[in-house]
Amino acid sequence: MTSFYQHHVFFCLNQRDPGDRPSCANCGSQAMQEYAKRRIKALGLAGEGKVRINKAGCLDRCELGPVLVVYPDATWYTYVDEADIDEIIDSHLVGGRIVERLVIDAPRGEV
Repeated sequence: MTSFYQHHVFFCLNQRDPGDRPSCANCGSQAMQEYAKRRIKALGLAGEGKVRINKAGCLDRCELGPVLVVYPDATWYTYVDEADIDEIIDSHLVGGRIVERLVIDAPRGEV
């Protein structure tokens, strides 16, 4: 079976009240998701057979956030700023090379 997208990227945008468990939205994930979407479009990488950037609810990696996951590779990343997002786009989505310094372990049962 062929994937509709070469890469499907999900950014956790879950929001929690301060004082609860950490949440990606409190770490600027929405701005980074919007940035990634704009950058993918500007590079001409958006669309069928290419790359899709999506919002996601809680991905349950809260203490490691903000997080995103790239499918079908099931590669989990944390990031801090636009430079990290650029590196994920340029290295992984364009170049096919995982950005090891930003990788977090996949949840148990996912390989």
